[in-house]
Amino acid sequence: GVHRQILFASLGWFVGYQLVKRAEYVHAKVDRELFEYIRHHPVDFHSATEKKRIGELLEDFHPIR
Repeated sequence: GVHRQILFASLGWFVGYQLVKRAEYVHAKVDRELFEYIRHHPVDFHSATEKKRIGELLEDFHPIR
């Protein structure tokens, strides 16, 4: 009946809420670790002084036919 639908809907909401909360925690933990690594190794992550244009990033197009 209706009581089962309400029970399953609330159970589904609770499980979904916990899964989203866990996923956000895991992503925040990974971000923290990555930012800490970047902070301790700034030489590996230096920013380029000049920006490259899109033409410099892509290879030249040579059609086959």
